[in-house]
Amino acid sequence: MGLLVGVTVLWAFSFSLIGVYLAGQVDSYFAVLMRVALAALVFLPFLRPARLRGRQRLVLMGLGAVQLGVMYLFFYQSFLLLSVPEVLLFTIFTPLYITLLDDVLFGRFTPFYLVTAALAVLGAWVIRYDGVDSGFWLGFMVVQGANLCFALGQVGYRRLSAELPASLPRYSVFAWFYLGALAVALPAFALLGDAAALPTSEMQWGVLLWLGLVASGLGYFLWNLGAVRVDAGALAIMNNALIPAGLVVNLVIWNRDADLGRLALGGAIILAALLLNEWWVRRRRLATMA
Repeated sequence: MGLLVGVTVLWAFSFSLIGVYLAGQVDSYFAVLMRVALAALVFLPFLRPARLRGRQRLVLMGLGAVQLGVMYLFFYQSFLLLSVPEVLLFTIFTPLYITLLDDVLFGRFTPFYLVTAALAVLGAWVIRYDGVDSGFWLGFMVVQGANLCFALGQVGYRRLSAELPASLPRYSVFAWFYLGALAVALPAFALLGDAAALPTSEMQWGVLLWLGLVASGLGYFLWNLGAVRVDAGALAIMNNALIPAGLVVNLVIWNRDADLGRLALGGAIILAALLLNEWWVRRRRLATMA
């Protein structure tokens, strides 16, 4: 749990750094490429290819491609459509997706999740009820794409890690994760990126270095390492612990003029949707144990 708490504090600043210094100023595809490439450089010196079988390497690369590569493509685009607090609030669905993915893996379907999802959408509408446009809802859906990728990566890594020997140093194989993400980020920039919108200031380069080497390189390794050391319930809770931490950082330092009342009301409705979902999951679990 300590690893997840530490990474939560580390990532709390990432949302605002992206929203304030990069979004709309630096090409998002280049920002993703830089983060992934720098993170890969951190772990490549420790890579020992022989410690994983061929299939395990491909699975780990696939998880990196989804959890980091595709997720970042969604994530950075969302900042062009939404404010930082809105992006933070809409990440609250990740635990729901983790539960849904478990349903898919075990061949189940729970219609009740549709009710909680609809309630959360209502919360999103409250936040921007007098300024909702197609861009807002597009941003909402883009964040959900990022959430789904992040959830899929966590669930997948927990499954893969269970197959690996406990004695295996995870840092000796984790470069495969970033190489998988690089396989997504590099062609994305080549095909869709704008070479005329590269960083122009030392601050922007500094933010990218921090996000790549520390937030991505160190952060994702420690987060996935922590994810396999706790149960699914604790992991779901820690996924949402990032939201209040990130909001505090953004509102206190960069966004003091935000409509706190509307933000709080909409966030409360979204939180209620999550709590209702958690109550249902707990109730269903107890029923199966009876």
